[in-house]
Amino acid sequence: MEKLLKHLNSLSKVGRIQFATACGTTEGYLRKAVSIGQRLNPELCINIERESRGEVRCESLLPDVDWGYLRRTSKNPATPPT
Repeated sequence: MEKLLKHLNSLSKVGRIQFATACGTTEGYLRKAVSIGQRLNPELCINIERESRGEVRCESLLPDVDWGYLRRTSKNPATPPT
């Protein structure tokens, strides 16, 4: 969540609004989530990674999800869906 906060703080006010809107949420929601350590839903994590151009990775937001499986970088031998 620290990377998300750092990213938000690096943006202008207009940039923060545009970023949050593109992620499908608000700046206030993101700041609240960071401040209380709220669990974000996977869809929002994906949106944040996309809109931050990879600066804020899903793994840093939801570390208990096996993102490596979806990225095909997991050590899990199962084959990811195509």
